[in-house]
Amino acid sequence: MAHASAQLIGDRSHQCDATATHTHDGASAYVLCDGIGSSDEVRAWTITAARRIARAAARLGDAEAGLRAVYDRYAAEPERSDPCTDLPNACAAVAVAAPGKPLTVAWCGDVRAYTLTPGGTLQRLTADHNRRRAFNGSRNRVTSYLGAVESDEQREDVYGHPAIESATGPAEACRLLLASDGAYEPLEDSARNLANYLDGNPKQAATDFTGAAIEHAGSYADNATVLVADLPAADSRE
Repeated sequence: MAHASAQLIGDRSHQCDATATHTHDGASAYVLCDGIGSSDEVRAWTITAARRIARAAARLGDAEAGLRAVYDRYAAEPERSDPCTDLPNACAAVAVAAPGKPLTVAWCGDVRAYTLTPGGTLQRLTADHNRRRAFNGSRNRVTSYLGAVESDEQREDVYGHPAIESATGPAEACRLLLASDGAYEPLEDSARNLANYLDGNPKQAATDFTGAAIEHAGSYADNATVLVADLPAADSRE
């Protein structure tokens, strides 16, 4: 399945977004992680986290199962239970295309997943985990992320959504888009149609999308990262 990613650093000191892919027994996983903060440590941790999610999701053949496995792994680290310890975290989204099954998507944070039909219809599959959703507050304050220790129930009690959410995409052929907030927010803020930047092959689409995001970012440009994949219909995936 053809896929490509593109990144631009924007005005940050470090590129702390990361993408990863992995295929196992015909199931292909696509991951985008948006590291929280800007440092060498966050960058390295986010790259490793994205790879772990991709491997787990592909081997399990399901996006939610893969993301939960890695979420629980980090949550179990003893040092993360200490509120005085500052460890790396990241927003994350993963999509899995498995043989004979519709697309599965799971996320924690505000990385988004979309599908684009051959007819040009763009569908958003995710709902942001941030204070804008929970309290009509700031979109820049996320309410769930990889590296947190809270359970689904604890997040639900405070913010009205679980730590991890999941969705199912189409079984038909489609183009998958995973995008960090630094990629989609500038285009949405300037009333751009995201589908307009998804033409051509996956590499061209990914490059065009991130370039347009930085161009429209205004006075401050965040890391902008997207992953684009062309997925065949479920019954033709191998």
